[in-house]
Amino acid sequence: MKPSRDIGRLIEIMAALRTPGTGCPWDLEQDFSTIAPYTVEEAYEVVDAIERGDLDDLRDELGDLLLQVVFHARMAEEQGAFAFGDVVQAITEKLVRRHPHVFDDARELSPDEVKAVWANIKAEERRLKAARQEASSAAPLPESVLDGVPRNMPALVRAEKLQSKAARVGFDWSDTADVVAKIREELDEVEEAVASGRKSAVREEIGDLIFAVANLSRHLGVDPETATEATNTKFAQRFRYIEQNIGRLGTTVEAASLDEMESLWQEAKSVLPSKK
Repeated sequence: MKPSRDIGRLIEIMAALRTPGTGCPWDLEQDFSTIAPYTVEEAYEVVDAIERGDLDDLRDELGDLLLQVVFHARMAEEQGAFAFGDVVQAITEKLVRRHPHVFDDARELSPDEVKAVWANIKAEERRLKAARQEASSAAPLPESVLDGVPRNMPALVRAEKLQSKAARVGFDWSDTADVVAKIREELDEVEEAVASGRKSAVREEIGDLIFAVANLSRHLGVDPETATEATNTKFAQRFRYIEQNIGRLGTTVEAASLDEMESLWQEAKSVLPSKK
């Protein structure tokens, strides 16, 4: 089977990989839950390529992410639930529905009016989704403004999403200074929990502190997940600098003292480029 620019070829390849008897043994034993971690990983690799400005890699990673969509759609088709075409149908319907100022008669809307229309459309979508869930579940959850935020999102991403949704109905700090004060309050509570010696209390208060910091990021217009990942990258670069230069001090990373490693850490801060 030859490669192609046609999405239909990708769907055919996926079908061949999942064909019992002649397909790939690994692909055949997968299900939604086993593939889901790869889907998340591929999404992160797309973001990584963007952060590095590597468009060749971005092309490849977008292909890997697209494969995840095709893989899930193929498994759903095998169960008689939906096919790839239904996925395309659903997203095209959603895009047209959510952009009446582009595809319908509401072309003269102001930016604020567009936001209001968007909010109304989203509310109606939540209502319809809740109705579908109620029809298919014996004990559906009550409708909430927090609906639509997946539980398995990365924690910082989910924190920002939950806070943003609550803020839309007025449950939010009005001043950034109040958020900063909340962070200080949560830090005090972490210290109290540490002093208590109760690990469960420490875990809870650490969570509250991180949630408050994520809230400050949102107030300042900074994505907390992106900011944290940038710090992860910076830490990794500086620690690798320590590993690569520790021999100059006549020792190894395993044998070096904290003061020796700290001296190289400070050196790395001045030598390595830092994004502003």
